Amino acid sequence: MTNNVFQIYLGSGSTISERGVQLPPFQDLAALDDPADYLAAPGLADAVNVALTLGQPLLVTGEPGTGKTQLAASIAYELGLPRPLVFHTKTTSTARDLFYQYDSLRHFHDAQFQEDERAIENYITYEALGLAILLSLSPAEANPFLPDDLRDTGPLRSVVLVDEIDKAPRDLPNDILNEVEHLSFIVKETGRAFRAQPEQRPILILSSNSEKNLPDAFLRRCVFYHIAFPEQDRLKEIVQRRLKLTPTFTPQMLDHALAHFAEIRELSLKKKPATAELLSWIRVLDKLQIDVNALRPGQAEAIAFTYAILAKSNEDKELILGHMQTGR
Repeated sequence: MTNNVFQIYLGSGSTISERGVQLPPFQDLAALDDPADYLAAPGLADAVNVALTLGQPLLVTGEPGTGKTQLAASIAYELGLPRPLVFHTKTTSTARDLFYQYDSLRHFHDAQFQEDERAIENYITYEALGLAILLSLSPAEANPFLPDDLRDTGPLRSVVLVDEIDKAPRDLPNDILNEVEHLSFIVKETGRAFRAQPEQRPILILSSNSEKNLPDAFLRRCVFYHIAFPEQDRLKEIVQRRLKLTPTFTPQMLDHALAHFAEIRELSLKKKPATAELLSWIRVLDKLQIDVNALRPGQAEAIAFTYAILAKSNEDKELILGHMQTGR
């Protein structure tokens, strides 16, 4: 390839000091998720407003990488609330896990080997929904149970994201809503009860990748919105908002890249690349100054390398490479 910007590691035993190459500066990829740059489709914004007006949970579905998780951060940002409290659902999750976790093993271990028994509260960790209820209370009530970074911040409303709820056991979705409607929970190990102030009711966002069907009773109690994959014009707007492209990566080069990305998504891939992969791919094209419709000598090898960003299996990568060789 003619541009050596990515030839940092050669795998030949040649050190970068011998070749006069430097490691690239660290780039904070979290900046790509800045909630100030989040762009919600009009229908999604309407669904959020309906959920806020009714005080109901909002369930958002869509393929991975379409912005479901970032939506919660966008809502918190625009409403002037702290960062969302996130619960990552597991196949073993229970409704209690959304409120708190009790480390019984560590408690048992310490009881065996420490002379002074510690209070059971030291083995309780409050999770997203439990923290949201605690934050609805006055600091005097909540501070003893909050981590240092959340003390003296209430009473306030919180945005709670229950991520990938479709991974949970079948009964969990209904159990969650039953608990949310009561806005309270009891720590069974201590007998301590917490009840949220109604005016500080948590804003509940639930995401699903639609890997399995959710219970009908649960769906009836949620506001629902499906985030479709954006059309090319909207993708362009998302890229321009989230990336600070160099002036030499022209709008025409961006249009060519988006069109090529659309072609790749039309292939029979096992996992289609989504917006997150697109943003990373465009950053690399900008770095290498590649116009996918006007490859300079040596750049065919370079763009083939970049497909490692878009493909998540060897089969998908081979399919994309085959398309490049025969279809372009």
